[in-house]
Amino acid sequence: MTRLLITATILLVIFSCKTPKPRYIQNSGLIFGTYYQLTYESLSGEDFHAEVKKLLNELDLSFSTYNPLSTVSKVNQNQPFEPDSLFTNVFTKSIEIAKLTNGAFDPTVAPLVNAWGFGFKKKESITPKKIDSIMTFTGYQKIRLENKEIVKTDSRLMLDFSAIAKGYSVDLVARFLIEKGCRNVLVDIGGEVVAFGKNPSGQDWRIGINQPNDDEPMNASELQAIVSLKNKAMATSGNYRNFYIENGQRYAHTIDPRNGFPVNHNLLSVTILADDCMTADALATACMVLGTDSAQKLITKLDNVEAFLIFSDSLKQNQTFMTDGFRKIIINE
Repeated sequence: MTRLLITATILLVIFSCKTPKPRYIQNSGLIFGTYYQLTYESLSGEDFHAEVKKLLNELDLSFSTYNPLSTVSKVNQNQPFEPDSLFTNVFTKSIEIAKLTNGAFDPTVAPLVNAWGFGFKKKESITPKKIDSIMTFTGYQKIRLENKEIVKTDSRLMLDFSAIAKGYSVDLVARFLIEKGCRNVLVDIGGEVVAFGKNPSGQDWRIGINQPNDDEPMNASELQAIVSLKNKAMATSGNYRNFYIENGQRYAHTIDPRNGFPVNHNLLSVTILADDCMTADALATACMVLGTDSAQKLITKLDNVEAFLIFSDSLKQNQTFMTDGFRKIIINE
């Protein structure tokens, strides 16, 4: 009898200590005024959503221009602050991309974005003279990080990381999940994506690129192309949804930091493929500023960066341009 009890106890311990079965987990929510979606294979079967939400909230507290307590808001309000690694990494990369693109990407564009009604302050009455005035206190050359302090040439200068912070957040969430032992990961925050490994079907992750169409709501938009993504980051920027019409004139949300006005050209959408999403995010915005021809010239000069551009021709028909590296990941177009 004693032997039977011992055997039963051993079996109970064995079954209770059985190795957890890996499983794919999906999480979703809202952050930075947009959605996020995560799909990952958890080897332990553990759901990491609570920890991811904590990380996203930390990122929001660093980069949100709508939160008066955020690090970037303190910079904009000229308040004392201690720059953490999150802020430092994004600021450093922002200046790097600004130099690379000769100011087509510029984190100091905030006052201009606000003035045109696309930022965190009320729209202003715009005149060329007003834009010229604002331009005197914008420009990435007028701000630097020195000895853990932000130094401005003008106290009115403000930062806006909205064109790079989402990409950085995608990178950090993906890194967090990989450090937790997740081998197969897809992180999507507002359309900025990082993919590692395989999807639940054992294939490379498949991501759609929307067809630019002003008349369709976001959830009804047709796809221009589908790509196969593995161990890469991808970010898309477009002007075809976020705009307004005033006095018969259309104003897109992408502001050219070099002249202070919304861009007005035939480039509708830019999708960038890169090793990290922070770089892809910033370059997508820079290309939207540059326009079709200049964007092509920029991308073809960069290593480990590919691009897919959608633009309208003289007949208002959508056309595409893609680099050779991007063409390799296209499944359908």
